[in-house]
Amino acid sequence: MALFDIFRRKKAEPAATDQAQPQQPTTNTEQHTTTPAEEATPAPQEPSSQEEVTRGLAKTKEGFFGKLARAVAGRSQVDAEVLDELEEVLITSDVGVETTVKIIENIERRVAKDKYMNTAELNSILRGEIEALLQECEEKNNNFGLNITEGVPYVVMVVGVNGAGKTTTIGKLAAQLKKAGKKVYIGAADTFRAAAIDQLQVWADRAGATMIRQDMGSDPASVAFDTLKSAVANQADVVLIDTAGRLHNKIGLMNELSKIRNVMAKIIPDAPHEVMLVLDGSTGQNAFEQARQFTAATQVNSLAITKLDGTAKGGVVIGISDQFQIPVHYIGVGEGIDQLKVFDRHEYVNALFGEKK
Repeated sequence: MALFDIFRRKKAEPAATDQAQPQQPTTNTEQHTTTPAEEATPAPQEPSSQEEVTRGLAKTKEGFFGKLARAVAGRSQVDAEVLDELEEVLITSDVGVETTVKIIENIERRVAKDKYMNTAELNSILRGEIEALLQECEEKNNNFGLNITEGVPYVVMVVGVNGAGKTTTIGKLAAQLKKAGKKVYIGAADTFRAAAIDQLQVWADRAGATMIRQDMGSDPASVAFDTLKSAVANQADVVLIDTAGRLHNKIGLMNELSKIRNVMAKIIPDAPHEVMLVLDGSTGQNAFEQARQFTAATQVNSLAITKLDGTAKGGVVIGISDQFQIPVHYIGVGEGIDQLKVFDRHEYVNALFGEKK
């Protein structure tokens, strides 16, 4: 028996030795421990609307405040000389003469009332004056700023000169409305340029909208009629109608736009619900002239001002909104499909002056 005991002990010793050794991991996964640096990092947050507007108006802010800083440098009081300098700053920032005069007169009254006002207060007062002059559409929160009602398509007739960003604005607006879950139809009623129809088709496809088109040279009113008829039959939420951007014959333009309006009213009695004028913000004072021509030609009741990110002439928003008493509905602050923004005057003023603390 002793011999068998010795034999059993010899066999048991290696087994015990094996148990004493720590087991090696069989895979790299088993020996991995998560360190703080390796933990999943949250996805970068999307920039807020205010941040995008601020970035888009950076050139305007730099130009405007650069001039303003030079105008008040070394001054301790707002006097006639400072106001003259401020007047020049506003005019050269494309705010417009009439709106500039209105702002200066209001500040003059404040100075006369308070007797003494230092230049440090000027920004705050100027901020308030500008914000008070800006017109904006009331509907902002839902349906990307459109006052859509159930059962009837909301019709927007889009007007503006060629090159102002009309087609791009329609495409971006359609994309945002589709993102909001709306069924969107686009009518290619600018039938005088084949390129306009094809470009609009690209945007419609990109946005996921339905486009109604006819051959180049077709009657624009006929395209608008077919678009609304199809939109009603298919229970669309929004209809966007593109129009020609010719200004060489104002009478012809007026007659054409009136005909489009009258034809659409046969399908939806109060259509179009909105006539939106698209203006290129980078053209400065030329945008004022375009606004005069189109407001004379048709009943414009909203504005979209584009290309503000590439210009220091963003002051046109103030002057055009004030002079024509038409609310700004959208502003373009970049080339991205999501960089058409519902206009908010507080965001605009914050972009120029900085957010209030």
